[in-house]
Amino acid sequence: MSSSRDSVSSQRVLSTVLILGVLAAFGPLSIDMYLPGLPTIGRELDAGAGQVQLTLSAFFVGFAGGQLLYGPFSDRWGRRPVLVGGISLYVAASALCAISPNIETLIAFRLLHALGGGAGVVVARAVVRDRFPTDQAARVLSFMMLVTGLAPLLAPLIGGHVLVWFGWRAIFWLLTGFGLMALVAVLAWLPESRPAERRPARPFRTVFTGYGRVLGDLRTLACILAGGTAFAGMFAYISGTPFVYIELFGIAPQAYGYLFALNVLGIMGGAVLNARLVLHCGAPVMISIGGIVAALSGVALLITAISGTGGLLGIVVPLFFYMSTLNLISANAMALAAEAHADRAGTVAALFGAGQFGLGAVAGSAVGLLHDGSAMPMAVVIAVCGVLCLLSQRIALHLPRQR
Repeated sequence: MSSSRDSVSSQRVLSTVLILGVLAAFGPLSIDMYLPGLPTIGRELDAGAGQVQLTLSAFFVGFAGGQLLYGPFSDRWGRRPVLVGGISLYVAASALCAISPNIETLIAFRLLHALGGGAGVVVARAVVRDRFPTDQAARVLSFMMLVTGLAPLLAPLIGGHVLVWFGWRAIFWLLTGFGLMALVAVLAWLPESRPAERRPARPFRTVFTGYGRVLGDLRTLACILAGGTAFAGMFAYISGTPFVYIELFGIAPQAYGYLFALNVLGIMGGAVLNARLVLHCGAPVMISIGGIVAALSGVALLITAISGTGGLLGIVVPLFFYMSTLNLISANAMALAAEAHADRAGTVAALFGAGQFGLGAVAGSAVGLLHDGSAMPMAVVIAVCGVLCLLSQRIALHLPRQR
């Protein structure tokens, strides 16, 4: 009988992880799937490259802003209502993107698209913290990110084929279907993880005051910075490698996809490693390992960029190790950040996500501003991100937990 109950419990955990992984994939799917269609969108809507790029910028702004809204809302009114509302907005905005008559309309609908999609990632992280203690939460977040890691691996490939066969508008219809599938899964299989008795009866005007309490906790703030700076290094990698690989080293565009996939596999490998070890070693040990490797990889990348040692391989190898640490850092940083704020897990998750995208946008912009025709700008930014990540997580682990 006990074995049967354990089996049912394991199946429920697995189904929950799969659903949460799908929810967390709203961001990468919505970004990466339509990237192959950007030039076509510009031609068909008679828009310049700068205008088309605004459809991506609008998404980043909306995605970060949406998370800041959904976090405290879900703490106050529950996870499911907020999640259902956000996904419903995502579905409607996806369809509106598909029928956009001009670039200005598409930009506006992409902002709404992101506002809806932000619910998925922030509520998914909050649900994990609702249901699991710190180390177990870090393990579940790793499994969840393993599912999510498939999105950047497959989305550009799927988007490219859909573009060739059916046109760019079909990409948004596909995202509409994805949103509907996620909505059905939430309604059918994801129960409320924050019942009414666990929600503070705060008036509406105080919904956002939790941000001040969370940001006033220096340990939590340091964890958010550790996760954000690590993520920022990934943005620098995304911004810098197309030029470094294709123009500087002469790699064919189709071969770039394989190098990109290599690092996605590294991220997924880090997720598997963390999921296997975190219950035995603990989240503090795993984030320490991740921070050390990220800093060393960033510094090694800077050295090879300055000296030219190893050529392309001298760039690829340190980047692989840096990217492989992202899950060790992010999953454990998120779990530790929410440790002292069980009643505000949504608020913490919102700040964590907004911090990642905000610092990521700064890092990506820095690579562009420092562009000098070499790998140096990317290497400098990633090295700084790795060192700041290490310093942040060391500070976090040496500060007392807030009571």
